[in-house]
Amino acid sequence: MTVRVTRAIVGFGQRADHTVMRRVNGWRAPRWLRLWMVAATRGGDGWLWYGTGLAVAIFGGPERVPAILSAALATGMGVAMFLQLKRAFGRKRPCTIEPHCWATLLPPDQFSFPSGHTITAFSVAISLSSYYPFMLPGLIFCAVSIAISRILLGMHFLTDVLAGAAIGGLLGYFSADLLQAVWL
Repeated sequence: MTVRVTRAIVGFGQRADHTVMRRVNGWRAPRWLRLWMVAATRGGDGWLWYGTGLAVAIFGGPERVPAILSAALATGMGVAMFLQLKRAFGRKRPCTIEPHCWATLLPPDQFSFPSGHTITAFSVAISLSSYYPFMLPGLIFCAVSIAISRILLGMHFLTDVLAGAAIGGLLGYFSADLLQAVWL
């Protein structure tokens, strides 16, 4: 019984993923959106987070060290986790299944599940906003932009990104909680 329920859920998720993929791959997005999505993905390659970390290091006040350590811990755990999960699941990327009509970016690796860019984005956003709540709207905007870009550029399925957001958010929350308990 449990196996049938699990297969039904996975099958439904896969059908939904492939439906979204086909719609996205055939949609010629407006130029401004294409530019935003490429910029979001490139920022998610690390540059956005390095810049944010530098700004926190310079202007972060007395909480700068635990905040940066919290983000680094969450990100490090996230990278280790997504590398293991990608190998374990071995899910192909959408861009290897069906061509994309406008995105020409090459994926950083061959596997899709979960989205590493999204894990990193949400782990940094949640951990830093635990120390600097006023940054939450901007950090979430950046994290969501990165997550959406991964779908619209044909790098990930919807469920890859949803799993990445959940994993990254939890890692960000727990790393901030841990560092606050240890540091304070």
